Amino acid sequence: MQNTLKPVVVRNVTIGEGAPKICVPLVGETMEQLKEEANFLTSQDFDVIEWRVDFYEHVEDIEKVKEALAEIRLILPSQPIVFTFRSAKEGGEKEVSTAYYVELNQAIAATGQVDIVDAELFTGDAEVKAIIEEAHKHHVYVIISNHDFDKTPSKEEIISRLRKAQELGGDIPKLAAMPQSVSDVLMLMEATHIMKEEYADRPIITMSMAGKGVISRIAGELFGSALTFGSAKKASAPGQVPVEELRSVLNTLHKHM
Repeated sequence: MQNTLKPVVVRNVTIGEGAPKICVPLVGETMEQLKEEANFLTSQDFDVIEWRVDFYEHVEDIEKVKEALAEIRLILPSQPIVFTFRSAKEGGEKEVSTAYYVELNQAIAATGQVDIVDAELFTGDAEVKAIIEEAHKHHVYVIISNHDFDKTPSKEEIISRLRKAQELGGDIPKLAAMPQSVSDVLMLMEATHIMKEEYADRPIITMSMAGKGVISRIAGELFGSALTFGSAKKASAPGQVPVEELRSVLNTLHKHM
């Protein structure tokens, strides 16, 4: 039985309809680097920006994070922004306390200057719910994410994690995993397809990382992943395809489907 999938609309971008949307990372460590990257993005073809704030040197100072966000917004006033602190245990640059992680996400959601925040599934159910509640209060969506940089979980486990993210109230469940073999890539794509056809009532994002997994980043429309990550100035994860190549391939696949 296929569920009716309700897309997520951020600004003028509809995630969960048509070709997968392209998200590009912002990974500057200093305010100057962030401004330079944001200016570079004004000439690129993408749909959504993910600010990977774990790269930012002042990430442990909420006021400085807000100041940097205001500068990014001046340069990129109309693009949807996903605010992401990726923890070291899930492939990010830093580790902070769980309490600070929750506070940071809540404070940034409350500024109204981001459209989506990313909450890691294994932060703790109560903490994830606290982030969702605060974000929704300010009309900000939540991606609930999970990353495995060592391996690909079983098909049942992938589906179970995506379902849990949905049950917790996340607007977009997301899972990324590292393949050890081509079979792992196929398994992730099959799990995504089953999730979309049988359980999902909202957009989902999945990807298999590194070179072997590139097919999962471009074939999302076919098996059910609604957004894909491309690289603009710098990649933020292994296997990201440059945005211009990505757009061209996604358009070709979309045209023939």
